[in-house]
Amino acid sequence: MVENEDIQVLKKVGEKLKQIRIEKGFSQETLSYDANIPKNQVGRIERGEISTTITTLHKICKALNIPIRELFDF
Repeated sequence: MVENEDIQVLKKVGEKLKQIRIEKGFSQETLSYDANIPKNQVGRIERGEISTTITTLHKICKALNIPIRELFDF
């Protein structure tokens, strides 16, 4: 069972990802293409609907050219 605190962390990471993506001028589609992940996955991560893997976060951060720690700076 997912705890409320876990859900809040997922939502915060998702909000941070969305903020960075928009600041860098990426659409969800462009980011998914550059990170080589399914199109709908970016949206699901941004909405805090899924707990994604570290490897997926690494791909996203590489595509955005940011350190992974930046996603957790909230």
